[in-house]
Amino acid sequence: MKESSTWHSDRLKQTVRLVRWGHYGTPVLLFPTAGGDAEEIERFHLIGAIWHLIEAGRIKVYSLDSLAGRAWISKHHSPEYCSWMQNQFDSCIYHEVAPAIFSDCRTPHIEIVTAGASIGAFNAVATVCRHPDVFRLAIGMSGTYDLSGYLYGGMNDDFYFSSPLHYLPNLQGGAQLESLRQRFILLPTGTGEWEEPGQSWRMAHVLGSKGIPNRVDAWGPEWKHDWPTWRTMLPQYLEELA
Repeated sequence: MKESSTWHSDRLKQTVRLVRWGHYGTPVLLFPTAGGDAEEIERFHLIGAIWHLIEAGRIKVYSLDSLAGRAWISKHHSPEYCSWMQNQFDSCIYHEVAPAIFSDCRTPHIEIVTAGASIGAFNAVATVCRHPDVFRLAIGMSGTYDLSGYLYGGMNDDFYFSSPLHYLPNLQGGAQLESLRQRFILLPTGTGEWEEPGQSWRMAHVLGSKGIPNRVDAWGPEWKHDWPTWRTMLPQYLEELA
């Protein structure tokens, strides 16, 4: 029930790898953490934690390499390049990855759920916010939603339009916002070591100010910014929402 496909993306100027687990069910695009690859979620047993849902045919899970995240954390690229890569990564998700999921599901324009942890949560939420015509629900666990620190005080259009914290406050009406108000963003976060729950509350405030349905679930101080937390969170929320 596991398959992998690759193709060259002209948008990203490199190879994209998409891995799928499952045979039937709601498609879930599960983003890795900042430097992770498409199979990170399997190595850290997140696939195992939701396997009962996969095996039952309730969900099909897809993941791809964190190409933009790697650029941000590498410290080998300029802020402008990293911002460009983030914007191109988003374009790849919409124009290349989503159609690949439609084809694999044999259902044109089937609505896709996104999920992820840390910077993966950023990508999950950003994807739904920019493309609510295709993606219906984001589960952003322990989210790192403000990447502006990587710009060292600067700003550019590629970054601005990739970051919901920055462009949503200025979004006034239109089809994107109207459609987004029909979607749902879930922001669970631990309050233990290495967590930054303030980022989830800030994201929720921006979403709420635009009438976008969302919910913050603050877990207790025993829940750290780590895989055991996400292995507990994700099955619960997929059971509830997907």
